[in-house]
Amino acid sequence: MIPVSYCSFAKFQEMGSKILIADDDDLVRTAVQKILTMFNYDVVAVESGREVIERVNDDFDVIVLDINMPDMDGFETLAHLNNTALDIPVLFLTGAGSMDYAVKAINLGAYDFMTKPIEDIDLFRVKVERAIEKRTFIRQERLYKANLEEEVLDKTRELAEKNLLLERYSDYLEKATVQIMSSLQTAMEEKDEYTAGHTRRVTEYAMLLGEAIDLSEEEQVVLRRASQFHDIGKLVIDLSCIQKPGKLSPEEWELIKKHPEVGASIIEPLTFMERERSIIRHHHEKLDGTGYPDGIGGSDLDTLTRIITVADSFDAMTSRRNYRRNLSTAEAVGELRRCAGSQFDPELVEVFAGVVLSASSLYKPA
Repeated sequence: MIPVSYCSFAKFQEMGSKILIADDDDLVRTAVQKILTMFNYDVVAVESGREVIERVNDDFDVIVLDINMPDMDGFETLAHLNNTALDIPVLFLTGAGSMDYAVKAINLGAYDFMTKPIEDIDLFRVKVERAIEKRTFIRQERLYKANLEEEVLDKTRELAEKNLLLERYSDYLEKATVQIMSSLQTAMEEKDEYTAGHTRRVTEYAMLLGEAIDLSEEEQVVLRRASQFHDIGKLVIDLSCIQKPGKLSPEEWELIKKHPEVGASIIEPLTFMERERSIIRHHHEKLDGTGYPDGIGGSDLDTLTRIITVADSFDAMTSRRNYRRNLSTAEAVGELRRCAGSQFDPELVEVFAGVVLSASSLYKPA
């Protein structure tokens, strides 16, 4: 019956494991080399620890070290090996078989410890064989980790590519949604000579004011969208009453006042426009809290909402209506200033006044 250890040993024989031995005693070094060669190992023999450091590489499976060697002893050699990333099992082979030596060897990370001369060749073979098994395990673990890392990198790259595609698709959907809604609103406004071009002009005024106060690019994107859709609620409200001569009845006025809430509801499913939704809902609020639909004011109205309030009111005052004449730029600015502090933000009014008064000829209503 063939022993299990022999079968395992035969397997490693076929693999041609490579062993590095170091011993300053020529007779011992030659004897150990012959024993290992007899077991069909590929053996490299050197006579000092320094030569071990010079010759060692990742091809070796086991290192057999004498302890007492000149220049660099076995302990010093192992300390140097520990600073490499080779992880090669080290067997100490020494004639001084004291317990102190054995403890020091193990503490330094030696795989095993044997005394010389080698009297039990089978035991020596088993120790070498187990050291090779450990080295094989280390290599497999390295390979597994390398493959795992590569797989993680591949998956990360794949995920990044998919995320990029999703971002591009999401951006496309956002732009397509904005374009469709803009087209619908423009079509609605063009049906009425009194509202035609209103959204375009409000957007232009709002962006001029936003640029004048140095809004960030991100804020300008939100401001532009909120301006484009501030009146989108009018799409689903019958506002034919605004075309009649004379003032609106209380019922008609209440109907018109619903458009900010309706507009916010239309925008609500578009999660990428959450902030725009709030601005659309509150673009008819006043600084003193007397506006609609929620009656909020002061710090509850952010800068973008205050900008659109100024731009929307200015365009309403300078646009022709069937029941009143339109104001000139100077008159409208005067009205903005009169209501600054109660309805409008005073600082924004002054900045806006400077913008439109210096370029009033470029922004007359169509």
